[in-house]
Amino acid sequence: MTTPEQRLTELGITLPEVRSPAGAYVPAVRTGNLVFLSGAGPIGPEGIVRGKVGADVDLDRAVHAARLVGLQLLAALRWELGSLDAVTRVVKLLGMVNCAPGFNQTPAVIDGCSKLLLDVFGDAGKHARSAVGQAELPFDIAVEIEMVVEVSDG
Repeated sequence: MTTPEQRLTELGITLPEVRSPAGAYVPAVRTGNLVFLSGAGPIGPEGIVRGKVGADVDLDRAVHAARLVGLQLLAALRWELGSLDAVTRVVKLLGMVNCAPGFNQTPAVIDGCSKLLLDVFGDAGKHARSAVGQAELPFDIAVEIEMVVEVSDG
């Protein structure tokens, strides 16, 4: 059985450095067997993906942005746990999309993160999810996602 850490290697994924929070909060909080990850934004090697999806940002770029957010979340999760192998289940995602008026394909955007989680965790990556459109997001980022995961006792 392949572990999540092994899957990252197989997929050629290198997680980014954990970013400092933009306010008075921490990237992750563990309580019991749950880890709550703060909302993260789409930051990649090319910089931050900013703008309104459906106007400044097309659907493909928005899906890519959601995948970048997923990488940020995985980095924060590894930072909190020491290894992604401690994850027993991805429980819930809340995906928020900075939408231009009339843009209603938010589920397709957040699939960029959801598919990454399925690739890394397999069946344990199947999760409940909300994908909502927002009039504005902090710093004009295109996508913000928060996540809840269940972890083993060890």
